[in-house]
Amino acid sequence: MEYTTKQGRIILPEYGRNVQQMVEYACTIEDRKERTRCAKSIIATMGNLFPYLRDVNDFKHKLWDHLAIMSDFKLDIDYPYDVYKSEKLHTVPEKVPYQNSHIKYMHYGANLQNMMEQINNYEGEQRDALIKLIANQMKKSYNTWNKDNVEDQKILDDLCDMTNGKVSLNAENLKLTEVKTNNNFNQRKNNQKRKK
Repeated sequence: MEYTTKQGRIILPEYGRNVQQMVEYACTIEDRKERTRCAKSIIATMGNLFPYLRDVNDFKHKLWDHLAIMSDFKLDIDYPYDVYKSEKLHTVPEKVPYQNSHIKYMHYGANLQNMMEQINNYEGEQRDALIKLIANQMKKSYNTWNKDNVEDQKILDDLCDMTNGKVSLNAENLKLTEVKTNNNFNQRKNNQKRKK
């Protein structure tokens, strides 16, 4: 008895060793018509292994691609589709360029930092309203990422720091909206556990 570990490597393990051996046999057939007919029966067998994928678009095309890959691109037949070439199979995709922008306070995020840069484009009541909106959003973001409640002065100090001193406010002058924390949710959850 021959162990499977001593047999050749399976290129696509999801199809199993029997399909791999059928592909290897098809590569040895000398008559091109017979080789093509054998390849079609191998494709039918491969399709029967995954019947739930038959309704998927391009399923047959994928099977022919897999057949070409399993034969190490040595199977010379009339393919009904354009199949992968060996050069295309091992290509490395281009790197995606990422922005390397510096965010001073990560828990506020880049969008708030970008909004703060726009404050100087406004004047008067619009500027004050924008500052108030940004400060309230900062408080929400802070409470999302931190367990403790935050004092308004801390938010306003961070706002001053992030705008390089262009916006300097006092907690007495600007009252921020109260942000509900998830502490009530955690207390209810603990109470439900106790009741059980």
